[in-house]
Amino acid sequence: MRLSQPVVTTHCRNCNYCVRHLGSVWPLLTRRPPSWQSLNGWSFASVTSADMATKPFRPEEARRIMQFLHRPAVFLNMTDNWPGRDWTLEHLALCLEEKPVRFRIGKRCEQKAPLFETECSYVEATLTEFLCWMRGSDAASVGPFADYPLSEYWAYADYKYISLLFQDKDTMFKDVVWSDFGYPGHDGRESTLWVGTNGANTPCHLDSYGCNLVFQIQGRKRWHLFPPDDAECMYPTRIPYEESSVFSQVNVKRPDMRRFPAFRRARSYFVTLEPGQVLFVPRHWWHYVESVDPVTVSVNSWIEMEVDDEARIGEALTKTIICAIKTKPSVDNKDNWLNPTEDGIATHDENMQYLNLAVKAYMNKKSLHSEDLGRCAEKPSPSALKRDSSGQLKTPVTEPVTSFSLPFGPHLIPVTCHADMSEEPIVTNPKDALISKDNTLFYMRKRTKPLHTEPHGKEEAISVSEEEDGNGGAMCSQISTNDVLDCLLHPDVIALVTKLMIDRQKELD
Repeated sequence: MRLSQPVVTTHCRNCNYCVRHLGSVWPLLTRRPPSWQSLNGWSFASVTSADMATKPFRPEEARRIMQFLHRPAVFLNMTDNWPGRDWTLEHLALCLEEKPVRFRIGKRCEQKAPLFETECSYVEATLTEFLCWMRGSDAASVGPFADYPLSEYWAYADYKYISLLFQDKDTMFKDVVWSDFGYPGHDGRESTLWVGTNGANTPCHLDSYGCNLVFQIQGRKRWHLFPPDDAECMYPTRIPYEESSVFSQVNVKRPDMRRFPAFRRARSYFVTLEPGQVLFVPRHWWHYVESVDPVTVSVNSWIEMEVDDEARIGEALTKTIICAIKTKPSVDNKDNWLNPTEDGIATHDENMQYLNLAVKAYMNKKSLHSEDLGRCAEKPSPSALKRDSSGQLKTPVTEPVTSFSLPFGPHLIPVTCHADMSEEPIVTNPKDALISKDNTLFYMRKRTKPLHTEPHGKEEAISVSEEEDGNGGAMCSQISTNDVLDCLLHPDVIALVTKLMIDRQKELD
């Protein structure tokens, strides 16, 4: 479905350029992929307009697929008749008119440390002003982006709640049809909008709650994903603090292997998401996302899961600890530790109240479902069974398990580990191979070149020697408050403490 070229009725406060020339960017802003595309080595054809009414999966089938998926995958041909396919940047600029949107601004530079949101600049601008800046309008030199040349900076209107953006245009909520994936009544109201330039990115992190569905509308985005079991390789941190986001200290595109040597063992999954495609990100998968086209527009929605009730206790506990420690005056407590997405710093009493409410809600829900849980214990369902690190069901051989073969093919493409994409195996020893959940082998890439070679070919060795003090003892680096928090708030530690709190409450009840 394509829009006919509209008549421009809105313009920047400082720019008549858009009124005169906005039509010239129409081909760029509405460009769609060709009818034949490829993804991770799979070739497929887009559904034609005559087939728009036909979906490759019924809603209940799509939901069942996601329940059994334990690695990221891309759905194709599920959104061809969604009105949201026409949410190009220009279309959104017309809809939002003079409504200001907050943009995050980042410097285009190569550095080994992640660029967290606390280190970015921010401007308020309309989407039309954003368009002027992207087109190099003379008026952009006096607008909100005046201090940020496009050649040196990227901009990202990220994590914008659609329910707030379009609160006076609620009919647009129906343009995003998540009910096609088996979630009746779920639409744009429960979604967030992301609009950015080439290079705009989200630091590598995992989401504490739910799984993630991402609908790519315009331009392409490159996703770097890492499985939950690789948490020890990702160096998790809660600084900067944002509820439900666990950041990685590693810049996954340019990792500092001296500081983060375990990252060598991380299993990288890559995919470039094209317009019209929907990416499914399972629970707790780490991800770094970067825009690779001049304009990108996407919409995502987090799908709640039953285990989120326990995760909310962990998040409340995390917030209580970090606020209690980081608000205390200290020599090394002067950093910008609170993410700009947070409203402010809650008091200790408020955090304790939130923690108690989270525990109470969890216990009440478990009490209401105790009878159902008892039946599940006698005869577990596939969705309730425990799984191993590869996603395989962990059940005794004597218990029958309903088999379900994931329908990978032209409409469902698995996101591959980077070793899967090699034409030749990196190693040939089967002991070095990993077995995926569908029992296929893939090999991890081994480094065969030195990390650095001097001009004359002399290899520079990376030494991990201990410094010694004057008495011959080993010297340790200074431990900071944030180092302590990285240990206390490690996801594994928080999960353990959460379970201890729940067990204690069960005893008291």
